[in-house]
Amino acid sequence: MDIRVLDEGGAHMTKERTPEGNLSALSEFILLGFSNFPHLQHLLFSVFLSTYLFTLAGNLLIIFLTHVDAALQTPMYFFLRNLSFLEICYTTVNIPKMLVSLRTGDRRMSFLGCATQTYFSFSFGGSECFLLASMAYDRYVAICNPLHYFVLLNKKTCNALAAGSWLSGILISFGLTSMVFTLPFCRSNVINHYYCDIPPLLKLACVDTSLIEFCIFMLALIFIAFPFVLIFLSYVRIVSTILKIASTEGRKKAFSTCSSHLIVVILFYVSGCVIYLKPKADYSPDTNKFLSLLYTFLTPILNPIIYTLRNKEVKGAFWRLLGKRRFACMKEVLPCHCL
Repeated sequence: MDIRVLDEGGAHMTKERTPEGNLSALSEFILLGFSNFPHLQHLLFSVFLSTYLFTLAGNLLIIFLTHVDAALQTPMYFFLRNLSFLEICYTTVNIPKMLVSLRTGDRRMSFLGCATQTYFSFSFGGSECFLLASMAYDRYVAICNPLHYFVLLNKKTCNALAAGSWLSGILISFGLTSMVFTLPFCRSNVINHYYCDIPPLLKLACVDTSLIEFCIFMLALIFIAFPFVLIFLSYVRIVSTILKIASTEGRKKAFSTCSSHLIVVILFYVSGCVIYLKPKADYSPDTNKFLSLLYTFLTPILNPIIYTLRNKEVKGAFWRLLGKRRFACMKEVLPCHCL
């Protein structure tokens, strides 16, 4: 039998009564999002929509350039193409629902929808951790063993590293999501966040979650710490090799090939650690929401900016693409607005 009760915000929520008479199952959640800032709803919608569209456009541009430009057919840009696709997937899982909520005020999400969003958020986030480690290995081979670069990172190896990164995220996310969504939720159906994240979900469980929180923390360490150790060891060897280069120009060039990846790694891991590896009661729910924006918005939007502004080869591919189009327009005697 279903019964109706009121959540903390006065909205109705549905719970199913089990044969034993205990309230155990929710049919939907209410995502509070930024509803406690009513005067900022239109501004937040405009900012988040612009950011989301820029993220999509920038990462799609990188995917397109690394696919069609002959100079970008190397392992480094193969991994960058995967990273851009991951950023698109991650933002698309979380942002559209938040935009709808800001625009319409409808903050409901079904139980299955919430579980699906949580699963794909952690799947794509986990895959990105391991993909960044694969990219660090690519930089390690390029600088420390350049003569064997295309032998060690042949097409088969690159595909295996990318597939392993995707599969790792999928498997770990399945474990995390299963642990959380098999819990009985009976305190409320109000999630004080703008998407279905695990920490606020655990607060709704009507059982002791200490053991599950510990297991989740350990899985988060696998997500974050294990790939980070691989990245750190790669860069220890990279820096050691670069410092042995005699010429200043050579050292500069070697550092420049790693700088874009290193900036992305720092942004990704700092924001991830702030959200998932901090002490439990460090920040208020509102502060957590704004800190989560670092992870959800900042890293995906900065990825195309960093790799286009700091990478000469990507900038060169972009200008070559514009040059070809301009030449085609002139050849066909089309009006100048074709650009």
